[in-house]
Amino acid sequence: MTSVRICLINLLGLYLTFSEDHSGFCLDAVWQPPRPSISHLQAISDKQTLLVSWLVNHSGLVGDIYEIQIGRTENCTIIYNRNVSLFSVDSGDYTWTWTSDLPLECVDHSVRIRHFFNQSVPSLWSNWRTNHGVQAKDKTKIFPYQRVLREGNRAMFCCVPPNGVHITNMTFNNNQYPLISIGARVKAIAVDNLTIPTRVIKALSLSCKDTTGKMNYVWNYVSFPPQKPRNLSCVTSHMTAVTCTWDSGRKRYPYDRNKQTNTLYIENSDQAPINCEQSSCTFPAIPLFDEYNISVVVKNQLGEETESYSFNIADRVFPVVEWDRVSPGVTNATVSWIIQGNWSQLNLLCQVNTDPGSTTELSCKGVTGFCKDSLEHLRPNTRYSTRVRCSVNGRLWGEWTQPISFTTYPLLTLDIWRRIKQLSNPNIRQVTLLWTPLVPGSAAAVNIQGYIVRWSHNGQNWTEWKDSGQTQAEVSIDPGRYDFTVQAVLHTGSTVPAHITIPQRDDGEKLPVEKRLNSSTDAGFNLSWDQQDTVTCGYTVEWCILGDAVPCSLRWMKLPEGNNTLSLHARHFKAGRRYTFNIYGCTEHGHSLLEMQTGYSQELNFVQSPTLVEPVQSTSSSVTMEWRYSEDDPAHSAFVTGYLVTVQEVGTDTLPGHHPANLFNVSVADPQRKSVTIEGLQQNQDYVFSVSALTKEGPGLPASITIRTRTDYSAHLARILTPIVLLLCCIIFLWPQGKMLKSWLREIFAYPAGMNIKTPELDSFLHEASERLQAQQVEECSCCDIEILNTRPFVNATTTLSDPEPLSTPPPPGSRSPPSTLSLARVPLQADYCPQSTTVFWDSTALQHTACVTNKTYFHTMEKDLSEAQRAMSSESNERSESLQESCSDVYGYISNDAL
Repeated sequence: MTSVRICLINLLGLYLTFSEDHSGFCLDAVWQPPRPSISHLQAISDKQTLLVSWLVNHSGLVGDIYEIQIGRTENCTIIYNRNVSLFSVDSGDYTWTWTSDLPLECVDHSVRIRHFFNQSVPSLWSNWRTNHGVQAKDKTKIFPYQRVLREGNRAMFCCVPPNGVHITNMTFNNNQYPLISIGARVKAIAVDNLTIPTRVIKALSLSCKDTTGKMNYVWNYVSFPPQKPRNLSCVTSHMTAVTCTWDSGRKRYPYDRNKQTNTLYIENSDQAPINCEQSSCTFPAIPLFDEYNISVVVKNQLGEETESYSFNIADRVFPVVEWDRVSPGVTNATVSWIIQGNWSQLNLLCQVNTDPGSTTELSCKGVTGFCKDSLEHLRPNTRYSTRVRCSVNGRLWGEWTQPISFTTYPLLTLDIWRRIKQLSNPNIRQVTLLWTPLVPGSAAAVNIQGYIVRWSHNGQNWTEWKDSGQTQAEVSIDPGRYDFTVQAVLHTGSTVPAHITIPQRDDGEKLPVEKRLNSSTDAGFNLSWDQQDTVTCGYTVEWCILGDAVPCSLRWMKLPEGNNTLSLHARHFKAGRRYTFNIYGCTEHGHSLLEMQTGYSQELNFVQSPTLVEPVQSTSSSVTMEWRYSEDDPAHSAFVTGYLVTVQEVGTDTLPGHHPANLFNVSVADPQRKSVTIEGLQQNQDYVFSVSALTKEGPGLPASITIRTRTDYSAHLARILTPIVLLLCCIIFLWPQGKMLKSWLREIFAYPAGMNIKTPELDSFLHEASERLQAQQVEECSCCDIEILNTRPFVNATTTLSDPEPLSTPPPPGSRSPPSTLSLARVPLQADYCPQSTTVFWDSTALQHTACVTNKTYFHTMEKDLSEAQRAMSSESNERSESLQESCSDVYGYISNDAL
């Protein structure tokens, strides 16, 4: 019957199709499928979704087709049209969902549907079913608001003004967008690719401005949908609770409004859902339940994500370990721990890790929640840390415990040394025992309660207790041999005693010669010494850590037999400080001094100045310097290798602020020599002598003194006596010619008769004339005429005045006439104003030739004055020539003051 009914319906449909009147007239009698009806329309505003429901009466063999139209605004402007095919849908209500790009509150949204019978014959449209938008009354409304928007999506925003008001401007996040008209009054904007703000509050502002001038604001939020859980895993620590963890993905901001929920479902049980944390969830284990199928659902306002996981609880055991105790020993330690839960039926394995060290693995089979292990082969007095983790059957290891530290007991030894001092009493020696605790490893200080000091001699024993803070003891002994031991006392017992032997005093022992060490390039010490066959138990090198200064903090270092070199780093020493190293050889009878070496880790040139010895011995050409200096003083910052003597001449022309020039330096290579004589100095001269000690690095501070050499009076005496002796020799030699000498001297030193020369007046006159001549300038001289007249009187003849006869070259004063001239009379003229008292001879022949020097600028000579002077001189000469038998003439000269 059903097939017959279907065939009849199909035939009826074909008939109706082919029986249409194509002339343009409608046949009201055409059959149509019944009109569908929308049973329910629901709007979900926050999701901008419409849920449309209608009754479906499926009766065909093929699927039903429905056409759906959505209209917007009161005019039902079609904005969406779609055919929906329903296959294998039972009869009943069917719900279809549509999401709007525009918020549903902005305008009306209407829906209608129709049915296609047999997928071809449409029915009439259903009535419009409308979801009305919001109507603004007195204030413009903005949509959406206070809504979480999806990051990266496109969103539309609208402004709904009251009646009579229009929107003029819309801004989103302070940016203005072009307006889109939705209906008559509603305006909207579209924003692409929403982004999350960088500020703390992840909100974006939306504003609308209308024709009333008012500005309205709303806020919306931007977030991202939930992330799918990753790496979901579940474990149990003691079989009573299960903890599941996962990677929640992208981290959410603290003030994100998109609240997220995490829910765990046990799918194969009737347990209620469990609310979880963001990335973990703990729920009680179901008794006698091994297999678990779980799902984790993460949901927020923008979506939902789900992840599933299945496991057997026996394979997910994750033991949790708690420390019980650690008991250290000297070379081992015992550790124990507790595991929560009941593990009697399980094979429990644990790993113990020791740092420094290795990891060991042990089984706790048969032990309920308690395990213990012994750590072997540890170093004494060393700090260790250990941790533990456990597993069931080695499939899944639990977390490591927090490391716990412990220190093994020390295997303490003492490094012992001694210092022996002979007192004034030859039978008493003072021994100072010194010791240092040696603790191997890198642990902190050892808790030492005290020390026991014992010594013995010839069967007698003595004991002394020292507190833990003391590391030396002083004991007075006789010259014999003594054995000393020092033992440290700890809270765990006593250590192995340290032993040292004080040998018997040897009165014939000689101290070795001290050797000097050269400063090394690395400012440390490199010691070496000769091997000794008698040494059986090594060597000991001792030194003072503060040099030879008092007090001396003694340090020592022991070396095994066969090792005769030692390098000490510079960080243990100070530059410019002298250190003395005593090298001892160890034998069964004690330690004996083998070598003494002294030196500096780094020599400095800063040494003190010497002390000069005064008074200083000096002569006119040499000075002997003496000084005092302790060249072996250990307080020096370097070895003194000699002295440097610097000689500087103090000149009268030395500029202020300038040092006198060095004449020469004298080096004294022997530091024991403390005097030097400087030769080759000038007499009566000031010299600065400086003396400084020389080191490898150069001269130190100088000591200076200024010394004046003496005057050499013997040289002055020789200069005075030499002419006197020569004069006496001449007198003795010429004494037989006394008469002739007397006559000759008379002729030289006697004044001519009638000449009256006032020497003081002539000196004053000549000085005044010279001063005036020097005050004149050369260019003021207008002319200078030189006339030379020679006067040569004839012997035994009357002197006459003749015309002057010019000569090309005037004869020098005191010169003799050539042999061709007549013999002249010598008239001496003594010029007392000359410092050398030079005697000038003028050769005259009755003024026959007269030399006249005239400067018309400075002198003037009247012709009549010259004639009168010539006449006067001529008459005077004639009168005297008659009375004299020898050829002698007087010459008078006048220089007028008026001429100057």
